[in-house]
Amino acid sequence: MPIWTLHGDGRSVAPGAVVKPDERLSWPGTIAIGAQHVVAMFGATFLVPLLTGFPVTTTLLFSGVGTLLFLLLTRNKLPSYLGSSFAFIAPIQAYNGGQALETAEQITQAMVSVAVTGVILALVGLLVQKVGIGWIEKLMPPVVSGAIVALIGLNLAPAAWNNFTLQPVVATVTLAAVILFSVLFRGFLGRISIFLGVVVGYVFAAVTGQVDFAPIAQAPWIGLPEFHFPAFGDPVSWSLLPIFLPVVLVLIAENVGHVRGVATMTGDPSINRHTGRALTADGVASALAGLFGGSATTTYGENIGVMAATRVYSTAAYWVAGSFAILLSFSPAFGAVVNTIPAGVIGGVTTALYGLIGVIGIKIWVDNQVDFSRPVNQYTVAVSFVIAIAGFTMNLGSLAFSAIVLGTVAALVIYHGGNAIARWRKTGADDGGPIVPIGQLGGDPE
Repeated sequence: MPIWTLHGDGRSVAPGAVVKPDERLSWPGTIAIGAQHVVAMFGATFLVPLLTGFPVTTTLLFSGVGTLLFLLLTRNKLPSYLGSSFAFIAPIQAYNGGQALETAEQITQAMVSVAVTGVILALVGLLVQKVGIGWIEKLMPPVVSGAIVALIGLNLAPAAWNNFTLQPVVATVTLAAVILFSVLFRGFLGRISIFLGVVVGYVFAAVTGQVDFAPIAQAPWIGLPEFHFPAFGDPVSWSLLPIFLPVVLVLIAENVGHVRGVATMTGDPSINRHTGRALTADGVASALAGLFGGSATTTYGENIGVMAATRVYSTAAYWVAGSFAILLSFSPAFGAVVNTIPAGVIGGVTTALYGLIGVIGIKIWVDNQVDFSRPVNQYTVAVSFVIAIAGFTMNLGSLAFSAIVLGTVAALVIYHGGNAIARWRKTGADDGGPIVPIGQLGGDPE
């Protein structure tokens, strides 16, 4: 069992101080913080199985198990909650023509690619532990990593619209609630606006008679999650594997960003040394989920928000959060409640969520001062975005390449190929690096 030193008196955090990963508050305080992490991750984590067709309680179980495994593999030095990854939604939906999976056979087929993707990420993590992270930064500089993250969100936009049109009034109420809560409240409540928006949309749909409560009455309160096992022998399982490969790049970007964020907020650069272990741990957690029917995982920005608001970075809180999630997963009635969420609520909340995925990609560019006056950068993004939004596809024999694959390949080829040519010809069209500050643009100099 991990051991933490008590921070101060265990009841409060002094101004300017933080509770470090190897510290904790009193156990009542730690449990309260852990409960906040559960609420923060919940809104996004339960939406993924709703959108993919994976079992809700199973996804929640492996979210909790994955979090505890992550803490163990990172030697209890890196606070993080592993929630369901949105990057997997589109690839998983491809097993049912772009819709949520409807049969056990489709779930077992998709699980093969989830498990294999997890193994690949774990291997990348081992490589990073061996040789460092420099090669990743060269393969995926900010303009490329930002484009790959953003195009996944943009590619999902039609799915949000499809659900939105089924119950437009419910969807509009849900979307409005998400936006309102994000600007109305500061701190923790503002950071769980997605969850609060879902609650408002669900209540509105229930009051207007648009929720079927019958499945809840039929489900027991205590029971085992629904397990499935991957169909490794089914050729269909492997045919869509290429669609999942770009997701590895997204998971790398998310994990690297998470580690750097924690290192910056805690003022402890040594945390960056755990990047390889974080990648390996997330890969192992995703592979484990894929072997038993849960959704793949990733480090959660929602929980970064809780840490920023509370200034508590103790890994003890995440042991509590992971344990809570595991306990909650053994309630089929809870899963039944989640499954009664109407399409309109999903449509409203995913309109915001999918757009936010795109914004995360753009934020990568802003944070790294990408110079979009350079043609290579312009076309890297322009071409990959149109491919994603239009939904380009390509078939080579039995292999099907989705817009996410094609957009990722386009971003990598255009960036690296274009840079090589531009630098050879010395045309100045290459990526010149971050924009150099040019000083004050107007007004009196200081």
